Amino acid sequence: MIRDLARRDFLKASAALAGAAAANAFSCVEIASAAPIEVPTVDKLSIRVLVDSSYDLFFKPKQSGGVTIAPPPRGADYQKSLHNEWGLSLWLESETKGAQRTLMLDYGYTPEVLLNNMALVGVDPSKLDALIVSHGHYDHFGGLNGFLDKFRDKLPADVKLYAGGEDNFCHRVSATPTKGQFTDFGTLDRRQLAAQRVTTVLCETPTVIAGHAFTTGKINRRSVERVLPNTWVEFGIKDGLGCNASHYLPAELDGKIVPDEHIHEHATCFNVRDFGLVVISSCGHVGIVNSVKQAQEVSGIQKVHAIVGGFHLGPAPKDYLTEVVAEIKKLDPDVVVPMHCSGLNFVQEATAQMGDKVLVTTTGSRLSFGI
Repeated sequence: MIRDLARRDFLKASAALAGAAAANAFSCVEIASAAPIEVPTVDKLSIRVLVDSSYDLFFKPKQSGGVTIAPPPRGADYQKSLHNEWGLSLWLESETKGAQRTLMLDYGYTPEVLLNNMALVGVDPSKLDALIVSHGHYDHFGGLNGFLDKFRDKLPADVKLYAGGEDNFCHRVSATPTKGQFTDFGTLDRRQLAAQRVTTVLCETPTVIAGHAFTTGKINRRSVERVLPNTWVEFGIKDGLGCNASHYLPAELDGKIVPDEHIHEHATCFNVRDFGLVVISSCGHVGIVNSVKQAQEVSGIQKVHAIVGGFHLGPAPKDYLTEVVAEIKKLDPDVVVPMHCSGLNFVQEATAQMGDKVLVTTTGSRLSFGI
């Protein structure tokens, strides 16, 4: 639904949609309203780690700051095991006043690992209310099409995928040691989503999802953080695949490859009653401090209960890492739960500065908030 978009944003978004539609890229798209949102409150929240970059068979239960982490379930079949791989997928369950909602945030690198782990931890796709993708990196959407192939008929007929914006659908490449040469890193394909009868919602502005969660919308860059070197982006649409560079002039960037700024990466958030904000940053390319401050601004809630997910500080230089962790500490979260691309270096530095507020998880574990 398109409602009361600022004229400039409306024209930008319309140009993107028109370009893609002309290329038959998709048939089911909505643009999130630009109107201020009313941030929902939930009584309880749990996060099941479906896919992450590590798996610890001997993981022990943990508790700190009102958050508990339970180890993965042990299956009866010794021939089956949870798999870890580079990437992230999270299963989000919330409850308020007896009403329950289930969301899925990101889909890991491959459908084989995602589907294997879903079966072993026992999640039920028929309970899903909505899907979310955090940004346009393959290790966060690579399992999506395989997931839809297997479970589309179990999902709501009008199921929606909430994406941060047009940038999520750009073609991404990785640099090679040879200057000017790149290797493919995939493209989130709207043609396949349309074929699966999935409506894409572009959430450049904050958006409430299923009445329980909310997104940050486009994240303002306001802290000491910077985008660390990662992928490059090719703007333009070819055969219905790719993105319209609505935030640049098409004449400037169509078909050109530029450093990836993750313009439309967004975070998924919950306000847990009596505890505060849980901010889930799948990769944090635009900065985890920026993401949390955006959630605070959007919600009007300053109390941060938990910062969860990938913070993309694995490749951070030591002095920069120390500075960013100090900024995270100033946010005064009850707990920090690093995953995926956060890096062992982050865990060590954050533990040194924040002590037992830092909780490490594993693939298959379950975090509980508000209990």
